[in-house]
Amino acid sequence: MERLMIPEQDIINAVCVYISRKKQVKPEEVEVELMHDDDYGFSAEVFVDGRKQVLIAANLIEALRLWLDEFMNENPYAGIELQLDDEEGIIALINN
Repeated sequence: MERLMIPEQDIINAVCVYISRKKQVKPEEVEVELMHDDDYGFSAEVFVDGRKQVLIAANLIEALRLWLDEFMNENPYAGIELQLDDEEGIIALINN
């Protein structure tokens, strides 16, 4: 089974697009910091108009599904696994 790897910057871009649609702002107006905690897993802090919002892993997966569908023309319902890579940072592996 072939696995597609989405790098950290594309995950950030996906979250920017996802939040921009929810908050009705431009993607460029969204700041994202991806995080990983051994106890709580993957999350992100998102800043829009001076306000902070915390996204959990499920929100990151939802953003990646949007990104896969609209920007990569891939199956948005493929299996998505977030991983912490020593060299790449936070990545997403997609099972095609």
